[in-house]
Amino acid sequence: MSLRSITEISELIRRREVSPIDLVRECLERIRQLNPTLNAFITVMAESALVAAAQAEREIYSGSWRGPLHGVPIGLKDLIDTAGVRTTGASAVFENRVPAEDADVVKKLKAAGAIIIGKQNLHEFAYGGSSLVSHFGPVRNPVNPEFIAGGSSGGSVAAVGSAMCYAAIGTDTAGSIREPAALCGLVGLKPTYDLVSTHGIIPLSKSLDHAGPLTTCVEDAAIVLNAITEKKDFRESLSQGIADFVIGIPRKSFFDDLHSEVASAVERAITQLDKLGATVREIELPVNNDRTLQSYESYQFHREMAAATPELYQPETLRRIKSGEGVTGAQYQLALRELQRTRAEIAESFRELDAVVTPTTPVPAPRISDLMEDPALLRPTELLLLRNTRPVNVWGLPAISVPCGCTSAGLPIALQIIGRNREEAKVLRAAYAYEQSVKSA
Repeated sequence: MSLRSITEISELIRRREVSPIDLVRECLERIRQLNPTLNAFITVMAESALVAAAQAEREIYSGSWRGPLHGVPIGLKDLIDTAGVRTTGASAVFENRVPAEDADVVKKLKAAGAIIIGKQNLHEFAYGGSSLVSHFGPVRNPVNPEFIAGGSSGGSVAAVGSAMCYAAIGTDTAGSIREPAALCGLVGLKPTYDLVSTHGIIPLSKSLDHAGPLTTCVEDAAIVLNAITEKKDFRESLSQGIADFVIGIPRKSFFDDLHSEVASAVERAITQLDKLGATVREIELPVNNDRTLQSYESYQFHREMAAATPELYQPETLRRIKSGEGVTGAQYQLALRELQRTRAEIAESFRELDAVVTPTTPVPAPRISDLMEDPALLRPTELLLLRNTRPVNVWGLPAISVPCGCTSAGLPIALQIIGRNREEAKVLRAAYAYEQSVKSA
């Protein structure tokens, strides 16, 4: 299936060759056809989306075009508050929770003219990397529904990857944008910590939570990032190339125990970056795998609800939440200080680098039946899938996952490109240079 990009469709909208109403109707029809299989959406906002599309059409046809997201259907991970529309976190705990106010990121999308088409399924309360644990049932991979979509933003990638919407906003605490993007052949961007507001998003771990775009191509990620940050134009330097880049390859840890086809595809991608003129060199980076912060912060958010209504949580989610029960305030404060020290340390490690490249995931998507038949495999598999993305949340640095091939079984493989603090433009530039070189090959 060929996926149309925002870059392509926005020009057609602007020139009045495509109507936002028709786009919304097309997406709603695809949701009707595909959602029963993929289980990407929890709530479909058909009525309000059609009203917003009609308004967008009137504005555009009267000459008031707001930009490339105007009239484009976008989905939201169902952790992101929407005024008057339930936001569940994929949990029975919040099954009937209806926020009074939009999250900051939703306000920005609406200001850019985007049409919110619905709320997408996820791993319950974002506490996992498979999207198999949800009150609303498991999400399936749009490339092959027998495999996981990844998580926790699983419904968002399933929706974008099957053209139920043109982009989605996910969240990422240990890789929950990049890992599912990698497993489903999409582009997933985790911006620098705090660049995109998480106000109005149900938290997993406030010290590590990020929000960002899931799209079909790198330029679309830049378009969405422009809308949700309003800091600068992330598209303007996309095509400048990477001939002046120094790219680090941290073999230790990030390249350990790779699936053979992942290893081959990533090595080909590194060779391609070298051919594009970048200086590629091997480096070492410190990796902190301590999960004290996430354990403590998620437990503190859920503590009262978990005590009052434990039966409303999925058992595995409750088990993970309770892992933070024994973490003391003193241990938490120590972990916070360690986080700041680690972020200062990594900034020094990146001082002479423009980017760092790793595989996004060490292995391709696992088969759903394997994980459902043996639940003991679930958490170890998720931790493996998130191994290469988790450190970047600790560092707070921007990172993107971009497709770099497929296995012989047709499962996507991806490259992770990590940049310096607040240098999303360079991350996007490297990803775009690679993406375009592969397309033209």
